[in-house]
Amino acid sequence: MPFADSRTNFKHEFSFAWRYFKAKKTTNAINIIAWISIGAIVVGTASLILVLSVFNGFEGLVKSLYSSFYTDLKVLPINGKTIEATPEQLRLLGEVQGVRGYSRIVEEKALLQNGDDQTVATLKAADDQYRYVTGVADYIVRGEFDLGTLDEPKLVMGVGLEGALGIVTDRNMFSLRIILPRKNGGAQVDPLEDISIAEIQPAAAFFIQQDFDNKYAITNLDFAKRALRMKENEYSGIEIKINNPSEEKAVQARVQKDFWRRV
Repeated sequence: MPFADSRTNFKHEFSFAWRYFKAKKTTNAINIIAWISIGAIVVGTASLILVLSVFNGFEGLVKSLYSSFYTDLKVLPINGKTIEATPEQLRLLGEVQGVRGYSRIVEEKALLQNGDDQTVATLKAADDQYRYVTGVADYIVRGEFDLGTLDEPKLVMGVGLEGALGIVTDRNMFSLRIILPRKNGGAQVDPLEDISIAEIQPAAAFFIQQDFDNKYAITNLDFAKRALRMKENEYSGIEIKINNPSEEKAVQARVQKDFWRRV
C-alpha cells in the first residue's frame, strides 16, 4: 500500500540520518558538522522570533500611545475649517448605536508667551467630555487635568511645550499670554480686530509621545470660541469614542448615515 511504503521510507531515512548523530570516531567530522548545522538553525530561528516579538511589542506600544490621544472616530469638515452642529444633531449623534461618547473640538494655532520665552502650539479647545473620550488625563505627570471655565481658562500642555516656555506647570504662579488669530475676511490684518490676546493659567503637563508633547495644548472650549469669535454651533470637529473598537467601520457607517448627512 502507498501509505505503508511512505512510512517505511520515512523510517529508513530517519534511521540513516540518526546514525550520523550516534556515529563513532570514524565519522566524527560528519557528526560535528550535523550538530553545528542544527545549532545554527536553532539560533537563527530563535533570533528571528525574538526580533519579530520585539517589533510586535513596539507596534502595540505605539498604537496604545496614539490611541490615548486620538479618538476612535472624528467628524471633520469636508471643506473649510469648521462644521456646524446644533444641539439636536449632537443629541442624534449620542444615540447612534455603538457610540460611547463624544467631545466638541476647536483647533487653532496659538502663540504662547512666558516673559521672553515663547512658542507656537496647536491649541485644542474641548468640552468637559474630552477627558472621557481620550486617555490624555491618564498621562498627566504634573498638576491636574483641568480646562477651566469661560472666564478663567486653564491650559493642559505637553511637556515639550512646558520646557519651551521654561515653566513647571504645577508650580507656576503666573499666567501665560496666549495670542490667537480671529476670522479675517480681508487681506489686511488689524491687530485690534483680528488678533485675540488673553491670559491663561497653566494647569498640568502630559507626557505621551513626542509628536503630541511638543505640539498640543488643551484648554476650555467656550473660552477659545469666544476668543476666535466663532458661532454658537460652530466647531472644528467632533471626536468620538466607541464601545467596541473592532466595530469601528460599522459605527462609522452609522454616524455617516444618522448624523453626518444632517450636519
